[in-house]
Amino acid sequence: MRWSEITVYVTIVVALALWWVWVAASRLDRLHRKVGTSRAVVDAQLVRRATVAAELATSGLLDPVSSVLVGEAAWAALSTGAVELAPDLRELLGPDDVPPGGDVLLAVDRSGIESELSATLREALDDADEVAALRADPAGDELVDLLASSWYRVQLARRFHNEAVAQTQRARRGPLVRLLRLAGHAPEPQSLELDDSWPETLGRPGARRGTVEGSPPR
Repeated sequence: MRWSEITVYVTIVVALALWWVWVAASRLDRLHRKVGTSRAVVDAQLVRRATVAAELATSGLLDPVSSVLVGEAAWAALSTGAVELAPDLRELLGPDDVPPGGDVLLAVDRSGIESELSATLREALDDADEVAALRADPAGDELVDLLASSWYRVQLARRFHNEAVAQTQRARRGPLVRLLRLAGHAPEPQSLELDDSWPETLGRPGARRGTVEGSPPR
């Protein structure tokens, strides 16, 4: 075999190796971006749920104890994550509750706080008769529907986020990926674990009100 042929073969092998490295690095970058985007979606849906919960707590439709508990849990949830407060939410919370000098709240670990909000809401809405009474009021019916919709989206968004995290973790564990350090200095993404169990009194998640349990949503 001539040296020119060997050179051609070596060039092809090196080119293929570089192409594989580029493809693997690009895939890892896309996966990390996907994780970041999906986490942002989860955060947005959690804020939306907490906002509706805060509106429900201040609506006067819940009993006093439930109003206080739901309001405290909702505000604790809204105090997590870097969130720009919307004007209507700022008005709902009041000027004393907004941090002075800015509209951005500091981010902290929110899993336990969001789980506490889920538990508090389930406790406040554990009575089917109370939920029926809420729905009898037009404003209450709208708030319950908004809460159900946002809660269901939290579950979906968190599921998609955790799937993206699992895909990224599998890709990072590849032997060549680790050998070549293709992940760089990017931290390994972690799944978001929190209690987002659905209150039975709101019906099956994703099903419209009035849908028979077990039947497909319309």
